[in-house]
Amino acid sequence: MEIWINPACSKCRSALTLLDAEGADYTVRRYLEDVPTEDEIRDVLDRLGLEPWDITRTQEADAEELGLKDWPRDSDARDRWVTALAGHPRLIQRPIITAQDGTAVVGRSEEAVRDALTREG
Repeated sequence: MEIWINPACSKCRSALTLLDAEGADYTVRRYLEDVPTEDEIRDVLDRLGLEPWDITRTQEADAEELGLKDWPRDSDARDRWVTALAGHPRLIQRPIITAQDGTAVVGRSEEAVRDALTREG
């Protein structure tokens, strides 16, 4: 299990606290320092079953600078969104937890983190 976090994020800290309380075996990835590649972002999107705009923090300053609210949200624009996320990792929703069963969740709630834990088998 890997969890992508921003240490300044309260949702990330809550997820880590819960994982620790449950004795989970996980690796922390500080994704602002260890920025995911476009291929890693595509992989996590596949695991989540989501599109890049679904995990984009559209209220961030970078999103406004890029004009993301006006970008199309369709298959033709998918690579453009992935490139934006790789180039501006602050835009990636957090925390993202990848489970051993090949799936992933956006762990913004206790329920989502617990869901990831149940996927560990």
